[in-house]
Amino acid sequence: MHRWLADPEFWVLVSFLIFFALFGRRLWAAITGLLDGRATAIRAELAEAQRLRTEAEAMLRDAERARSEALAEAQQTLARSQSEAARLTQAAAADAEASARRRERVALDRIAAAEKAALADVRRTAADVATSAARQVIAQGLGAETETALLDQAIAALPRALRAA
Repeated sequence: MHRWLADPEFWVLVSFLIFFALFGRRLWAAITGLLDGRATAIRAELAEAQRLRTEAEAMLRDAERARSEALAEAQQTLARSQSEAARLTQAAAADAEASARRRERVALDRIAAAEKAALADVRRTAADVATSAARQVIAQGLGAETETALLDQAIAALPRALRAA
């Protein structure tokens, strides 16, 4: 016999070929089925990842748009607040100025009233002094001619005194 029939490596090769001849198609179908299933699962995961990425990009665009709108609104609110603050400042300054004018006017009126009161007080005091002096002079006795002359002078000065008052 041939030597290669007695070689154990030959029989391992033959058994290996018979095993693959009998079960090769089934093994190949099972292996390719597993690989095809895995490929399908990977494709599904890639499609899901692509869908999620598209959604994330859309959400990012929406968030950026919302942020820019919020920023624009904040800038408008700030501008309105600044203009309102400027208007209120001007109004407060005008009110303060008007109040100062009113207070000045009241103070001037009070000063004028005080001046009038002081002048009236001086006049009363002067009249009292004059009356007192006249009483003393009259009490000491004046002559008829002197009394008449004083009376004529007082009557002549009466219109001037009335205009001054």
